[in-house]
Amino acid sequence: MAEKIATRQSYGEALVEIGATNPDLVVMDADLSGSTKTGMFAKAYPERFFNMGIAENGLYATAAGIALSGKVVCASTFAMFAAGRSYEIIRNSIGYTKANVKICATHAGITVGEDGASHQTFEDLALMREIPGMTVINPSDDVSAKKLLKAAVDMYGPCYLRFGRAAVPVLYTEDDVLEIGKGNQLRDGKDVTIIATGIMVADALEAAEALAADGIEARVIDMHTIKPLDEEIIVKAAEETGAIVTVEEHSVLGGLGGAVAEVVVQKCPVKMAMVGQKDTYGESGTPAELKKKYGMTAEDVVAAVKGLLK
Repeated sequence: MAEKIATRQSYGEALVEIGATNPDLVVMDADLSGSTKTGMFAKAYPERFFNMGIAENGLYATAAGIALSGKVVCASTFAMFAAGRSYEIIRNSIGYTKANVKICATHAGITVGEDGASHQTFEDLALMREIPGMTVINPSDDVSAKKLLKAAVDMYGPCYLRFGRAAVPVLYTEDDVLEIGKGNQLRDGKDVTIIATGIMVADALEAAEALAADGIEARVIDMHTIKPLDEEIIVKAAEETGAIVTVEEHSVLGGLGGAVAEVVVQKCPVKMAMVGQKDTYGESGTPAELKKKYGMTAEDVVAAVKGLLK
């Protein structure tokens, strides 16, 4: 069984590593450093860490000012409070000014679990990809979280990175190459393509194994960058397999599914299905219970593929 690590843990560890070689890195938090794991950086480099309190708008407005003074800022809170509560500040103070701020949002999606509907955000990827010039990244595991964060810090400009609360399987090795804006094909197949993002990549791979047992060869792509989207890998998959299923721990409205559909309908129309949060709020429960109830398990991916291929 693959080792499981929460991507928020990976984020905290990567911050410390980056801080050792990048003296311009500043980390900020909205009084959640124990949960977002920025506390690791605060302990290692207290002079470069700022706890802004439970004041998310002030957090991101201040982050913009610090970044525009020449620093690179990783500013963290839960995804609901970043993308939701602070949308206007992120849009106008960070996006519009092209400030070098990395909005590092943790506790995204249904797997926030027992925190319930008020804390489960399914809209963040859609909201952030609508902001002009915003790079949007959703890592799938420990290795990709660390590699993509480091790449984002090295890249100038605003960026939204999505991290999860629950531990998820480690899929990549240290030798694997991950590049912002380039999807990673993890499995080849000729019958259908499963394009997944974030923690659902592991479920997509599990589904592909189950489909193989039924004679269906599924290609699996990790689309860790929602924006800029890798259109080339999508069009190639559409041309070669003729069917695409998108899989995300996010609303099917405006997230990965919508982004892929925008490419497919314009460049290579094929049949599509989308697995993700339907137009509904969540509720309190364990991550496994909630994924099952709201149709975001490997079994749901298998059903979507088989339904599409009929």
